[in-house]
Amino acid sequence: MNYSVVKGTRDFLPNQMIKRNYIFNSIKSIFELHGFCPIETPSIENLSTLMGKYGEEGDRLIYKILNSGDFLKGVDLSNPSDINYKSIANKIAEKGLRYDLTVPFARFVVNNRNELNFPFKRYQIQPVWRADRPQKGRYREFYQCDVDIIGSNSLLNEIELCEIIDEVFAKLNLNITIKLNNRKILSSISEIIGKPEMLTDITVAIDKIEKIGYEKVICELLERGLDQEDINKIDPILKLSGNNKDKISQLKTILSENETGLKGIEELETVFNSIDKLNLSSNIEFDITLARGLNYYTGCIFEVKANDFSIGSITGGGRYDNLTGVFGLDNMSGVGISFGADRIYDCLEALDLFPKEINNTTKLLFINFGERESQKCIEYARILRKNNISSETYPDKAKLQKQMKYANDKNIPFVALIGEREIEENKIMVKNMISGEQTLMDINQLIEIFNL
Repeated sequence: MNYSVVKGTRDFLPNQMIKRNYIFNSIKSIFELHGFCPIETPSIENLSTLMGKYGEEGDRLIYKILNSGDFLKGVDLSNPSDINYKSIANKIAEKGLRYDLTVPFARFVVNNRNELNFPFKRYQIQPVWRADRPQKGRYREFYQCDVDIIGSNSLLNEIELCEIIDEVFAKLNLNITIKLNNRKILSSISEIIGKPEMLTDITVAIDKIEKIGYEKVICELLERGLDQEDINKIDPILKLSGNNKDKISQLKTILSENETGLKGIEELETVFNSIDKLNLSSNIEFDITLARGLNYYTGCIFEVKANDFSIGSITGGGRYDNLTGVFGLDNMSGVGISFGADRIYDCLEALDLFPKEINNTTKLLFINFGERESQKCIEYARILRKNNISSETYPDKAKLQKQMKYANDKNIPFVALIGEREIEENKIMVKNMISGEQTLMDINQLIEIFNL
């Protein structure tokens, strides 16, 4: 019998969960500083909610849940050669695990629109699932930390999201680059060659430039149906150079007769001009090859890369103008970003950026010398906790060496030793586990030391 975890999923030990919670709490604190409110949605959604929102590849990666009972009821099994995944999937599975948090959020907004104040600012920290091939930085179950503003077309929202990205990674002490593009600009690329229907083919290919290089991307574009004349028109766009202003200036000339492209440039320029005045600590880069694979993006798109560790995107998102429209609520524009907590964890771990004291969940351990002493210990521990000082009492009268090892293994910085003399004098012998120094004090002195 194999009791290992499913490939692409993980168990988390206490020290790992402490670090993960550090990430979640850091991100959550920034969200709340900007006035975002928490929500949750179910792990399971109807497939009718999920399918068709992520493109063909996304639909393939959605985990489908077999219907209860006789799930093969209604499936014609008389001719096995006619049976294939696509033909029977919707007959044997009506539900699936959520692929991301954004599509369920759009469904949530439509269902609860009479209870919400717009523009609605929400954050959501929950797991998502993808039937992907596990590899470095890519898991089948992982957490997303999403923040969205819906019910507003204002570009101030895009600017605020850039601020949030900058503040989160400054708090986590991680050096990053924020990459920006606009889907309208990408749409204009397919329009200027007269093949708007090939937008997806073009964006899927150029999104790989960083991974496979320019020449291989050109080969892929030719394989997907573009000709050399198309490549000649696209080439200057893919080879934009200089700083952000230089690239935008070059693009204005190239797309001077394309209304869609000029609108995208205008939006991007507004965001860049405002960001420049905020003096963010992060590097901000206009990347024309940034595409983001999800079909529902319509305006500005974001992606964040760690500067000092290679792992792919650690945050991404963008503007979606009518995602709620597929659920019956038109003209409800939104924009959001998603922080990939698992990849951020890998970055912080690899770069040794977690705070050194992060594993000190317990500040003081009371050593157990017996029934009378342990009773006094739990009384003191209760007083300390009322003063927001985390403490615990070792539950068994074990050898002192064993109890000290427990404190060391949990990185507890102080232990309290209470014997007959300490009880009589209402004192506590406190040992610093790092220096080895021991000090006799009363409970009030102990509280004072921890609150310094």
